[in-house]
Amino acid sequence: MTPLESLPATAAAAPPPAPVGESPLHTLVLTSLDDDQAQEVISIPLDGKSSIADHMVIASGRSTRQVAAMAQKLAERIKQAGMGPVRLEGLPAADWVLIDAGDVVVHLFRPEVRSFYNLERMWAFGDAPPAAA
Repeated sequence: MTPLESLPATAAAAPPPAPVGESPLHTLVLTSLDDDQAQEVISIPLDGKSSIADHMVIASGRSTRQVAAMAQKLAERIKQAGMGPVRLEGLPAADWVLIDAGDVVVHLFRPEVRSFYNLERMWAFGDAPPAAA
């Protein structure tokens, strides 16, 4: 019997505790995206930039199918964790899916769409010039 098999099912499936100063919702979002192999995941703290949320998470999927699957799984995981209702926008096309989970807003993109809108530049860097490629 492995160590995980000896634990109750709920203990084995529980997400790791949130780092100090980080919300459990934000940790759940990042863990879920990592589990689903999201690419180029970044988290932007919105403190002092906007009152819409505490964090904005931006990630890419390799295809519309992966973007849609990540969005649906994330919404279900948030709901199962009892962290409130989640709104999904853009799911039918899945080029850009917005997940509003209250304190965390998640943008999932196909890579081409993400580079076109370039939300990282708008939110993360403000008035700073973009980094050289």
